[in-house]
Amino acid sequence: MASLGFGIDIGGSGMKAAIVDLDNGTLVSERLRIPTPKPATPAAMAAVAAELVHRHQWSGPIGVGFPGIVRHGVVHSAANLDASWVGVDADRVFTAACGADTHMVNDADAAGLAEVRWGAGRGVAGVVLVLTFGTGIGSGLFVDGILVPNTELGHLELDGRDAESHAAASVREREGIGWAEWTPRVERYLRHVEMLFSPDLIVIGGGASKAADQWLPSISISTPIVGAAMANNAGIVGAALVARVAAR
Repeated sequence: MASLGFGIDIGGSGMKAAIVDLDNGTLVSERLRIPTPKPATPAAMAAVAAELVHRHQWSGPIGVGFPGIVRHGVVHSAANLDASWVGVDADRVFTAACGADTHMVNDADAAGLAEVRWGAGRGVAGVVLVLTFGTGIGSGLFVDGILVPNTELGHLELDGRDAESHAAASVREREGIGWAEWTPRVERYLRHVEMLFSPDLIVIGGGASKAADQWLPSISISTPIVGAAMANNAGIVGAALVARVAAR
């Protein structure tokens, strides 16, 4: 019998969830998505998480990928959500709402854990950097398969501004520009993180990875760069993995 887990991936525009086969990292249920509430307060988002759990008829530990810094279940930043999140014990709030032990982790760290265990980063030695391009830019940094948590490299200052304010996938949509105009912004950002971290591999995930063929081949940097093997499901899978590990 498969070892199952449940993961929720929180984004600035949507909260997605599914049941995951933790023997191979695949989804074994429909991936459901509910729009992230506005305002994206702890109470409102906990209610959405509970609805996702209910719709899947899930009972057991829950993992949640959160777009911000999370230390020991407590949120320390929430740039693309509501400021009321800062200082909140998210593990406690979501556990109460969902009726099951819930474990919060940075969303890009969750995606990276999945890609390093089952996806494009599997078996790669040295420094692997997983970057997610969606509402913001998330980052998961790994050294020989070990996570360096909460790097949040989308908030690096680049050219006098927050990097994700110029190069996130949501910016392309908001400004109404095409892939050809957006891609040089991403390349500028990638060259910057390449200079800072000298990675052996960069893995690209998040919403923009669903259309990677439209822009990734145009990127020219020194580091090998590939699309995420799990595309936009990696955050769900990694969150479910975190819950299983925490439950042991």
